[in-house]
Amino acid sequence: MKEQGRRTFLRTTLSGTMLLPAANLKAGREGPLVAYVGTFSSPLKDVLPTQVDLPPGNGRGIHIFHVDRTSGAMTSAGLFELGTSPSCLAVNATGDRLYSANETDRVGERIQGTVSAFAIDRVDGKLTRISTAPSGGSGPTYVSMHPSGRFVLVANYFGGSVAVLPVLADGGLGEPTDVKAPIGKIGPTKAQNAPPGSFAISGHDRTHAHMIEADPSGRFVIHVDLGLDTIFVWKFDEKAGKLTPADDHAVLLPAGDGPRHFHFHPNGRWFYSIQEEGSTLVLFDYDPDNGRLKARQTISTLPPDFAGSNFCSEVLVSADGRFVYAGNRLHDSIGIFAVGSDGRLRHVGDEWTRGNYPRSFSFDPTGGSLACCNQRADHVTIFRVDRATGALRFTGGYVPVGNPSMVLYLDLAKGG
Repeated sequence: MKEQGRRTFLRTTLSGTMLLPAANLKAGREGPLVAYVGTFSSPLKDVLPTQVDLPPGNGRGIHIFHVDRTSGAMTSAGLFELGTSPSCLAVNATGDRLYSANETDRVGERIQGTVSAFAIDRVDGKLTRISTAPSGGSGPTYVSMHPSGRFVLVANYFGGSVAVLPVLADGGLGEPTDVKAPIGKIGPTKAQNAPPGSFAISGHDRTHAHMIEADPSGRFVIHVDLGLDTIFVWKFDEKAGKLTPADDHAVLLPAGDGPRHFHFHPNGRWFYSIQEEGSTLVLFDYDPDNGRLKARQTISTLPPDFAGSNFCSEVLVSADGRFVYAGNRLHDSIGIFAVGSDGRLRHVGDEWTRGNYPRSFSFDPTGGSLACCNQRADHVTIFRVDRATGALRFTGGYVPVGNPSMVLYLDLAKGG
């Protein structure tokens, strides 16, 4: 689509501005703001040749950038070369350890992924690998830190399992303390809530664990399975690192819609789930006492007149809780939603990502900038965030990265 057409279709696009020169890169006591970019750095078809429409592996590992605190501009500051597709990254609370899901790694001759632990240089953000441990399944696509800091949680997309990995004294990782692989009914290839004319078919061939994260208290762990159209809630034993089913363990989504990611509102009681094939956001009320989820609203991630295929990707709630942002691949936009006083969402606009297939996006620590990973365009684009309206304004900044998957910010001037 030509630029003029894009401007017509995108309701919240504001005029772009040129990036300012990078600044604030002084290290030491006034350490830089760092952005780590995870990538697909080897072809997934080498691990799972029967799969289709997979990234070609143009990345080189974990790319490191220093970030201008005013403009959001990124300046290359290094690279940890890793040919195992470190597609998802997590950092501990003290900001001195980073963990990567190695999605295309193997363990010996077995098709099983791994998770690597890195020490972070608090002066410049450079990485030193500490250890690598099995992820408890194949194709680990998501890692997160448990609030205790004692465990890393892993979702294995191709294996369908989730695992708990203990954090050792040096920040490295041990063998899994628990691995769970729920079974259930595989959903249909046609999503119940798909847009008119959609041929969006992705993960309804088997179980596909796509995300795992603890609730704010750490007492419960939640994971979504795209193939089973189900959100699973687990009780978490922090001493043993074990998962057991919560009272309302399995929360079903509409058939074929494919839950992918979720994000808690800052109040800890509203939970937003995004569905990859249904192109929907679902608002749940969350009870932190027992981990129960109760659906209350379903809304499309797309403009009202959209028809055709779309695959949703990321969902993020702004730090002030006023807006929810939803990624649309093929439509290549970020949908913007205002959060009402009761948590319900209202669509207020869409912003073109200036690239192809936005896999994820992240806010910088201030909430003033947003970086979007355009996976098939091999670049990250930078936007300024209007915190009064929720609108995104493209800065003109393109950051070249092969098959970017995730941006993780870390402020080295602070503790984490």
